[in-house]
Amino acid sequence: MNEPGADLEVTPGPGLRRGLVIPASELVERFSRASGPGGQGVNTTDSRVELVLDVRTCTALTPTQRERLEGSPAARVVGGRITVVASEHRSQLRNRAAARERLVALLRAGLEPPAPARRATRPTRGSQQRRLAGKKRRGEVKSGRGRVPPE
Repeated sequence: MNEPGADLEVTPGPGLRRGLVIPASELVERFSRASGPGGQGVNTTDSRVELVLDVRTCTALTPTQRERLEGSPAARVVGGRITVVASEHRSQLRNRAAARERLVALLRAGLEPPAPARRATRPTRGSQQRRLAGKKRRGEVKSGRGRVPPE
Protein backbone atom coordinates (compact mmCIF):
# COMPACT_ATOMS: atom_id res chain seq x y z
CA MET A 1 0.00 0.00 0.00
CA ASN A 2 1.22 3.50 -0.81
CA GLU A 3 1.34 5.17 2.58
CA PRO A 4 1.89 8.92 2.71
CA GLY A 5 5.51 9.77 3.41
CA ALA A 6 6.85 6.40 2.23
CA ASP A 7 8.30 5.36 -1.12
CA LEU A 8 5.75 5.30 -3.95
CA GLU A 9 5.24 1.79 -5.33
CA VAL A 10 3.78 1.18 -8.79
CA THR A 11 2.84 -2.47 -9.21
CA PRO A 12 3.85 -4.38 -12.35
CA GLY A 13 1.58 -4.02 -15.36
CA PRO A 14 1.58 -2.88 -19.00
CA GLY A 15 4.76 -0.91 -19.64
CA LEU A 16 6.15 -1.87 -16.21
CA ARG A 17 7.23 -5.50 -16.15
CA ARG A 18 9.01 -5.26 -12.83
CA GLY A 19 7.01 -2.44 -11.32
CA LEU A 20 8.52 0.77 -10.07
CA VAL A 21 9.53 2.22 -6.70
CA ILE A 22 9.98 5.98 -6.51
CA PRO A 23 11.92 7.11 -3.42
CA ALA A 24 10.02 9.41 -1.07
CA SER A 25 12.89 11.92 -1.33
CA GLU A 26 12.00 12.55 -5.00
CA LEU A 27 8.36 13.38 -4.26
CA VAL A 28 7.50 16.92 -3.20
CA GLU A 29 4.34 17.38 -1.14
CA ARG A 30 2.87 20.83 -0.56
CA PHE A 31 -0.11 21.58 1.63
CA SER A 32 -2.56 24.45 1.49
CA ARG A 33 -6.07 25.33 2.56
CA ALA A 34 -8.73 23.60 0.55
CA SER A 35 -12.13 24.91 -0.39
CA GLY A 36 -15.13 22.66 0.09
CA PRO A 37 -16.10 20.34 2.95
CA GLY A 38 -14.49 20.68 6.34
CA GLY A 39 -16.89 22.59 8.55
CA GLN A 40 -15.31 25.10 10.90
CA GLY A 41 -11.87 23.65 10.29
CA VAL A 42 -11.87 24.45 6.57
CA ASN A 43 -10.28 27.85 7.18
CA THR A 44 -7.61 26.63 9.57
CA THR A 45 -6.32 23.26 8.32
CA ASP A 46 -4.06 22.72 5.35
CA SER A 47 -5.86 19.69 3.94
CA ARG A 48 -5.28 20.29 0.19
CA VAL A 49 -2.32 18.28 -1.10
CA GLU A 50 -0.18 18.96 -4.16
CA LEU A 51 2.18 16.11 -5.09
CA VAL A 52 4.98 16.83 -7.58
CA LEU A 53 7.34 14.39 -9.30
CA ASP A 54 10.19 15.74 -11.43
CA VAL A 55 10.43 13.25 -14.29
CA ARG A 56 13.77 14.58 -15.56
CA THR A 57 15.64 13.98 -12.28
CA CYS A 58 13.83 10.84 -11.08
CA THR A 59 16.39 8.09 -10.48
CA ALA A 60 13.78 5.30 -10.54
CA LEU A 61 12.97 5.88 -14.24
CA THR A 62 15.04 4.60 -17.14
CA PRO A 63 15.81 6.99 -20.03
CA THR A 64 13.24 5.17 -22.17
CA GLN A 65 10.58 5.58 -19.49
CA ARG A 66 11.42 9.29 -19.17
CA GLU A 67 10.98 9.79 -22.92
CA ARG A 68 7.72 7.87 -22.92
CA LEU A 69 6.36 9.90 -19.99
CA GLU A 70 7.38 13.25 -21.48
CA GLY A 71 5.81 12.35 -24.84
CA SER A 72 2.60 10.95 -23.38
CA PRO A 73 -0.44 13.22 -23.08
CA ALA A 74 -1.90 10.82 -20.47
CA ALA A 75 0.86 11.62 -17.95
CA ARG A 76 0.22 15.40 -18.06
CA VAL A 77 3.92 16.30 -17.86
CA VAL A 78 4.40 20.08 -17.79
CA GLY A 79 7.91 21.46 -17.66
CA GLY A 80 9.31 18.02 -16.86
CA ARG A 81 7.08 17.62 -13.82
CA ILE A 82 3.92 15.69 -13.04
CA THR A 83 1.69 17.56 -10.59
CA VAL A 84 -1.31 15.99 -8.85
CA VAL A 85 -3.74 17.83 -6.58
CA ALA A 86 -6.20 16.28 -4.12
CA SER A 87 -8.64 18.22 -1.96
CA GLU A 88 -11.85 16.19 -1.94
CA HIS A 89 -11.43 14.76 1.57
CA ARG A 90 -11.61 16.64 4.85
CA SER A 91 -8.42 15.15 6.26
CA GLN A 92 -4.94 15.82 4.97
CA LEU A 93 -3.95 12.17 5.37
CA ARG A 94 -6.75 10.96 3.08
CA ASN A 95 -5.91 13.65 0.51
CA ARG A 96 -2.26 12.56 0.59
CA ALA A 97 -3.32 8.97 -0.13
CA ALA A 98 -5.66 10.12 -2.93
CA ALA A 99 -2.89 12.18 -4.53
CA ARG A 100 -0.54 9.20 -4.45
CA GLU A 101 -3.17 6.96 -6.07
CA ARG A 102 -3.67 9.53 -8.83
CA LEU A 103 0.06 9.80 -9.41
CA VAL A 104 0.32 6.01 -9.72
CA ALA A 105 -2.54 6.03 -12.26
CA LEU A 106 -0.87 8.80 -14.29
CA LEU A 107 2.47 6.98 -14.26
CA ARG A 108 0.82 3.74 -15.33
CA ALA A 109 -1.07 5.49 -18.17
CA GLY A 110 2.01 7.41 -19.29
CA LEU A 111 4.32 4.38 -19.29
CA GLU A 112 1.89 2.16 -21.17
CA PRO A 113 3.39 1.20 -24.54
CA PRO A 114 1.76 2.70 -27.62
CA ALA A 115 -0.81 0.57 -29.42
CA PRO A 116 0.50 -1.23 -32.51
CA ALA A 117 -0.09 0.58 -35.78
CA ARG A 118 -3.17 -0.47 -37.74
CA ARG A 119 -2.47 -2.74 -40.67
CA ALA A 120 -4.62 -1.80 -43.62
CA THR A 121 -6.57 -4.68 -45.17
CA ARG A 122 -8.54 -4.85 -48.38
CA PRO A 123 -12.30 -5.34 -48.23
CA THR A 124 -13.47 -8.77 -49.39
CA ARG A 125 -15.23 -9.13 -52.72
CA GLY A 126 -18.43 -10.16 -50.95
CA SER A 127 -18.42 -7.06 -48.72
CA GLN A 128 -17.86 -4.84 -51.77
CA GLN A 129 -20.77 -6.47 -53.63
CA ARG A 130 -23.08 -6.14 -50.58
CA ARG A 131 -22.16 -2.47 -50.24
CA LEU A 132 -22.85 -1.73 -53.90
CA ALA A 133 -26.11 -3.71 -53.83
CA GLY A 134 -27.24 -1.71 -50.79
CA LYS A 135 -26.39 1.56 -52.53
CA LYS A 136 -28.35 0.47 -55.61
CA ARG A 137 -31.40 -0.44 -53.48
CA ARG A 138 -31.22 2.89 -51.68
CA GLY A 139 -31.00 4.73 -55.00
CA GLU A 140 -34.07 2.90 -56.31
CA VAL A 141 -36.03 3.77 -53.17
CA LYS A 142 -35.08 7.44 -53.53
CA SER A 143 -35.85 7.54 -57.27
CA GLY A 144 -39.34 6.23 -56.49
CA ARG A 145 -40.01 9.30 -54.33
CA GLY A 146 -40.30 11.73 -57.24
CA ARG A 147 -43.45 13.49 -58.37
CA VAL A 148 -46.20 11.30 -59.73
CA PRO A 149 -47.07 12.39 -63.30
CA PRO A 150 -50.75 13.42 -63.75
CA GLU A 151 -52.94 10.94 -65.55
